[in-house]
Amino acid sequence: MVDLKPIALPAAAKGFEHIRRFWDQAHQMVTAKILPGECYVTQKNEVISTVLGSCVSACIRDPVAQVGGMNHFMLPLQCGASGIARTEAIDPALCYGNWAMEYLLNEVLKLGGHKERLEIKIFGGGRVLTGITHIDVGQQNIKFVLGYLIDEGLKVVAQDVGGVHPRKVLYFPLTGRVKMKKLQAVGVNEVSAQEEMYLNTIAKPVASHVELFK
Repeated sequence: MVDLKPIALPAAAKGFEHIRRFWDQAHQMVTAKILPGECYVTQKNEVISTVLGSCVSACIRDPVAQVGGMNHFMLPLQCGASGIARTEAIDPALCYGNWAMEYLLNEVLKLGGHKERLEIKIFGGGRVLTGITHIDVGQQNIKFVLGYLIDEGLKVVAQDVGGVHPRKVLYFPLTGRVKMKKLQAVGVNEVSAQEEMYLNTIAKPVASHVELFK
């Protein structure tokens, strides 16, 4: 008889208890699934999962301190944000790249990471928002995150950005491994609809070491 008793998950790092986490039978690991405007950082052997359309995710880890995380932002900059203040994991401002990048970096450093050791990979920025034709949101997000990392003196070691397809990304922070799948047809329409719905809920602003999976 199969034991169907739920598996007790290890506690999430402080501040990330609200993120949806579950036991992934396929990988035999705990998976944290993040949505637009969310971020997750861990020191445990977990997977972080998300689906990106025009949004961008940065995956950042310190391989020595064994800490890493991922964010998921929708737009580059929040209007009138001249500087970055300390934010919280549950905060609509994390939909914006300037807040999301600063928050992720701070949390990795807070858990023992060192800036000079950080390994960074970026994904997303596809042109999938069919309802927005006058601006390529994905390209704006890509331009922002690359510029931000240059300004911070941080190097991107792998990226898969742009194009016309959404991406499903699985990130393994302790090893730096990434599994990525580009979604076709129905997936494009679903992700586009979801992102346009999210966009309507927030204020609008005036090469690769990647393993593909099937």
